Amino acid sequence: MSETARIADQLKRAYNGEAWHGPALLEILAGVDAATAAARPISNAHTIWELTLHIAAWDSVILRRIAGKTASPSDEENFPKVKDSSESAWRSTHANLQRQHQELLQTISALPDSRLTEQVPGKDYDFYFLLHGTVQHALYHAGQIVLLKRAQK
Repeated sequence: MSETARIADQLKRAYNGEAWHGPALLEILAGVDAATAAARPISNAHTIWELTLHIAAWDSVILRRIAGKTASPSDEENFPKVKDSSESAWRSTHANLQRQHQELLQTISALPDSRLTEQVPGKDYDFYFLLHGTVQHALYHAGQIVLLKRAQK
């Protein structure tokens, strides 16, 4: 198995399931409604919705970096504000996260291992570091979402 295939497998597990540590991001988000996603049970902490938007935004940034672009999110892109807290807007946010994840997973799966040692455009690290960080990023925020869900009970 190639290293990019291993990284893609870890990303898939972090999002979809069968992760070693426990529930994956999409498993954690399953059953979350708009009210729960928009709630702020911990003052000065991001909401589940904001974290979901943030994760999707970073998946998009990583896709642009893989495509050879120098990409960093603006403050608004990094943690977008929730402008519409309706159930349909939450479903749209959740679906966008799934689309971004699928595109990122397919892109990483198609990468040759030779790209892993290339420097990320505009950064002082390589794609190996970036892609492993992508998995870590998803899991870090998944843990936060679990705590936010528990804080609402």
